[in-house]
Amino acid sequence: MNINQYLDSTYLKTATQANITEEATQQNVINLVNEAIENNFKLAMIRPEFVSMAKEMVVAANSDVLIGTVIGFHEGTYSTNDKLSEGQKAINDNADELDYVVNYNAFKEGKVNLVKAEVFKGTKLALDNNKVAKWIIEIAALTNEEIIALTQLIRDVVLENFGEENAANVFVKSSTGFFKTEEGKPNGATFEAMELIVENAKPLPAKAAGGVRNYEDAVKMVIMGVTRIGTSSAKVIAQGNTATEEY
Repeated sequence: MNINQYLDSTYLKTATQANITEEATQQNVINLVNEAIENNFKLAMIRPEFVSMAKEMVVAANSDVLIGTVIGFHEGTYSTNDKLSEGQKAINDNADELDYVVNYNAFKEGKVNLVKAEVFKGTKLALDNNKVAKWIIEIAALTNEEIIALTQLIRDVVLENFGEENAANVFVKSSTGFFKTEEGKPNGATFEAMELIVENAKPLPAKAAGGVRNYEDAVKMVIMGVTRIGTSSAKVIAQGNTATEEY
């Protein structure tokens, strides 16, 4: 299987998180985008401030690589208006895909209408501008029952408001890669959780983010029905090796 077109090659660490300079962070993003172009990965996933630069690189290379960015990252607790403002700026900067962090804490607190409104407005902004929306539900913060219920909520909002004809452009995504777990538990995609997402998101597609560290696991995810894999080790996976990075 040519896994490259399933891979969203990702660099989302801030300079502070990586303990490097802003200049080094920008260089890491440049390297990631160049690597995505060279290997024909599906997408380069980066922070919003780098979208415009990355898009210019892709256009200059006459490449089909898409540029994606994160919205409300990484806690998901930003107000809906703040997320929409971030999303609009990313659209203005020519991002192709918007990966929103859903307010999963609000969902866990029973504020279902808030979450439904956020999913509706964020999805509408993306679709109205011919962009793809992905909703990160942060599986490490949820029980299996909550994973199912939140996935179904997103599915139902999309189908009821935008129809099945737009389903392919709205993903349910597993993780940010930045959630702090206890006792060494995984904070990225697991096969168990992705099976729940794939089954309950249909006909919406599913993205596994984090936790996929080798070619065999990536293929297994695709066979399960996952159509995108977010990883900071795309080249390693594409070469058939095993990544040491957490995401």
